[in-house]
Amino acid sequence: MTQAAQRKKGQARGAEHRFFNPQGAEVKTRDEAFAAQQAGASPEALATSCKLELHNGSVTFGIELKYNPNTYPHVVTGGQITSGICGAPWNVTGGFIGEQLRLDAQRAGTGSCASTITIVGEYQNPPAYRGTYGFDGATSSFKHTTRYEC
Repeated sequence: MTQAAQRKKGQARGAEHRFFNPQGAEVKTRDEAFAAQQAGASPEALATSCKLELHNGSVTFGIELKYNPNTYPHVVTGGQITSGICGAPWNVTGGFIGEQLRLDAQRAGTGSCASTITIVGEYQNPPAYRGTYGFDGATSSFKHTTRYEC
């Protein structure tokens, strides 16, 4: 291949790759386009919410989450377990949603229940997670199926 042909091919390839940030402005690199927080980005662009229902035979937990849709697995940024568990509400302090699920929460309500809960699971179809949860550091005390309601 001649130098002129290589140059032309390189120019064509460069024209194919244009990057835009979440506000729609063109940027130079892929990293700039996918940066977690751009100056002027609205909080709505960095967070969304969903609802989950954790089922454990006799009990159902209502869960409301906030997570960053620009990450994968989606990083959980907050939320609450609003019902179905002793001492509700529980504040969700972290975790992720993807092929695997992990939620960490601390009890915000009153009562003599444990102070933390950890929920883990793996994705299955129809959209749900099958796994286990436990209290105060344990993750495998109880089995569950958690439906994704978003």
